[in-house]
Amino acid sequence: MSFTLAIVGRPNVGKSTLFNRLVGKRQALVDDTPGVTRDRREGEGRIGPLHFRVIDTAGLEDAAAGSLEARMRQQTDLAVAAADLVLFLIDARAGLTPLDRHFARWLRRQPKPVLLVANKCEGRAGEAGRHEAFALGLGEPLALSAEHGEGISDLFDALAERVDAAAGPAVAADEEPDADEAPAEAEDEAADAAEDDGSRPLRLAIVGRPNVGKSTLANRLLGEERMLTGPEAGLTRDSITVPWDYAGRPIHLVDTAGLRRQARVAAKLEKLSVAETLRAIRLAQVVVLVLDGQMPLEKQDLTIAAHVVEEGRALVLALNKWDLVSDRAAMLQKLEARLESALPQVRGVPVVTLSAQTGRHVERLLPAVMAAYERWNRRVATPLLNRWLAGATERHPPPAVQGRRVRLRYATQVKARPPTFALFCSRPLGLPESYLRYLASSLRETFDLPGVPLRLHLRKGHNPYVDE
Repeated sequence: MSFTLAIVGRPNVGKSTLFNRLVGKRQALVDDTPGVTRDRREGEGRIGPLHFRVIDTAGLEDAAAGSLEARMRQQTDLAVAAADLVLFLIDARAGLTPLDRHFARWLRRQPKPVLLVANKCEGRAGEAGRHEAFALGLGEPLALSAEHGEGISDLFDALAERVDAAAGPAVAADEEPDADEAPAEAEDEAADAAEDDGSRPLRLAIVGRPNVGKSTLANRLLGEERMLTGPEAGLTRDSITVPWDYAGRPIHLVDTAGLRRQARVAAKLEKLSVAETLRAIRLAQVVVLVLDGQMPLEKQDLTIAAHVVEEGRALVLALNKWDLVSDRAAMLQKLEARLESALPQVRGVPVVTLSAQTGRHVERLLPAVMAAYERWNRRVATPLLNRWLAGATERHPPPAVQGRRVRLRYATQVKARPPTFALFCSRPLGLPESYLRYLASSLRETFDLPGVPLRLHLRKGHNPYVDE
């Protein structure tokens, strides 16, 4: 079993910066604003030959029961309970605060070993604060600068005494980047080169406007209160990835921050959150767009859906809060009409009605996700494609351009994820967009590809007599 470190401390002492340093990449959102981290984030950390699991947590605050800060504190409590060692960070430049002393007393009562870390000790700026930290009664404080990497060797020495050698070998320096670092295009090409045997984790992102129930749905799927939830809009600020297993299939479930209209996004922190959500979409394979069942497919919903399609991800719509909808038949009819007119490029996108709060019909979501993933990966044999092309052009011949008819000679699928097809024709620039839409619709219907973004690329057919 992997050795687990939990990083705790009051807000803005550098916990997420240290987390990023240990996992070797910028995974947690970092900003000068206190309280950026709200959910606990997990990652695989390493220092030299040491390999361990590390948990980033929300800033420790003394708060009234039931408040947002108290719910954040519960997530930190769970991280401490799961840890083999707690790293308690203080800001050495700021010196000890009453909050540091309060939570040091709390940690001394926990049945967990604690390593006191005096962060922001670059240069001599934090020397006085580090010496002051002896008063916390947690042993000698380790001087560190998470931002600049100073003191990491001392942290290695402190951890080497505790980390079980059976936790796993070090990651080789020339190891391939994981899914969080590799570009989505490279990941797709690697997946296309090999058959999907079900052993690779499916990356599933849950996105939507603020306060539509994304985190509640994620918790319902995971079967635990893994994400922070509540009536406040915008609780989730960062994209949180949780490894999960569904029916024997490994899944990386990604809960994301809500996406508001771009004109309303002004604060730096929200811009960072939006960037993380867009990155989660780009790296996903299937995206679940959560809609509020009482007011589905508002303009922002359509903007998000269009972005998912533009990125070439498989899309599933989750119509949440369905238990609160009175006239469900009328609402579904309205939704279907809006989808038909506003998202024709993914005609037939699956829609699952559910209630994340009560759990009603949530079990229908993952089968729809797996079916969308299968269609997104589908390949069509070239002979079948060309029989389809012959029939489609016979039923509706391409229009003439400047008195000359465009001839479609050949079709082949060049890649999956999403299904991408090359059409060889006599005059690629002469084929109007309306005819391409007709071909895409016919292709979707013939080969059962509803709701999947299709890519049609026109190429000029080769003339064997051109060089003679």
